[in-house]
Amino acid sequence: MLTEERREAILRMVERQGTITVKETAAEMGVSAVTVRQDVRDLASRGLVVRVHGGAMSPAAAQQADTPGPSAPRAGRQECALGLVVPPGDYYYPEIIRGVQDAARAHGVRIVLAISGETLAENQEQARRLVAAGADGLLLMPRAGLEPVDAAAQWPADLDVPVVLVDRRAGARAGRLERVASDHAHGAGLAVRHLAELGHRRIALVARVDSPNTPLIREGYTAACADLGLTAGPEYRIGPAEGPTPAEWSDELLRAVESGDVRAALVHNDLDAVTLVGLLQARGLRVPEDLAIVTYDDEVAELSDVPLTAVAPPKRAVGAWAVDLMRRRLADPSAPLAELLLRPELRVRDSSGASGRTSGGTSGGRS
Repeated sequence: MLTEERREAILRMVERQGTITVKETAAEMGVSAVTVRQDVRDLASRGLVVRVHGGAMSPAAAQQADTPGPSAPRAGRQECALGLVVPPGDYYYPEIIRGVQDAARAHGVRIVLAISGETLAENQEQARRLVAAGADGLLLMPRAGLEPVDAAAQWPADLDVPVVLVDRRAGARAGRLERVASDHAHGAGLAVRHLAELGHRRIALVARVDSPNTPLIREGYTAACADLGLTAGPEYRIGPAEGPTPAEWSDELLRAVESGDVRAALVHNDLDAVTLVGLLQARGLRVPEDLAIVTYDDEVAELSDVPLTAVAPPKRAVGAWAVDLMRRRLADPSAPLAELLLRPELRVRDSSGASGRTSGGTSGGRS
């Protein structure tokens, strides 16, 4: 059956039945659900049907559903369903998920959550399952380590629904992917500038090797050091959970602090910064007198024995903007593609735990 013949058949089914589902129509016609979904989108763009979650309605049926009689309740049709793929077990992502939930709830959008797999193939299969189950679009935060490799960025672009990458980079072959993320490079620059304002001319970087944000944090740190004429480094790399123990990865840093060679550091993330405070104290060293620390994330920085100044990425806003970008794309598929970066803020704390000024704000910048 040719494409136009199939779409005419779907239109006749809608006119006859009033409402159809993608799943049942695909089974009846012997085609995939993705194919029927594409047909419904085309018919809806021509005003011949009205898209609803999981299927389509005739314009007359949709109008009747939206105009209840004296004893009929309002239909309350849902706008769309979005698949959300997030990494497992990381304390960083719940705030982004809450931002997605808040925005989805405000706009009547249904969110279907999936946890990203260990391999690229598993992530691809999850995304395809969500699309086959009726997702109108995908919000993707694939597992750390899969981005920004070109092959990892290319496969979402080949899906049959719009895709927004959430707090991830898009590779050179990303195609029509859209993106919303925290500007981690800008946030790292805020930390370096704050330490420079305190008089530090040599700033160390302590960063996790298993975080997808580390390359951007390093990029912003290096650029800020060069811009201010500071000495960058040394860099201390923290391995994944199965890597070196805190005592092992910090021993070199602690010796540098004891010798006075390192007096300031940007530490990614909060948990490692809090651990470092304890290790310093165990060696009789003080924060910030012997080592000034700015941590990156601000999830638990204020709860440290010495409350820590921190860079706070706008995680909840990233989630909310992801939903907004997807809603705009579904409403107008021909609109220009968007790439949105939201700026972190610097939250300055003194040793008593009082919060001070903030810098950077959460204003967005498009690139």
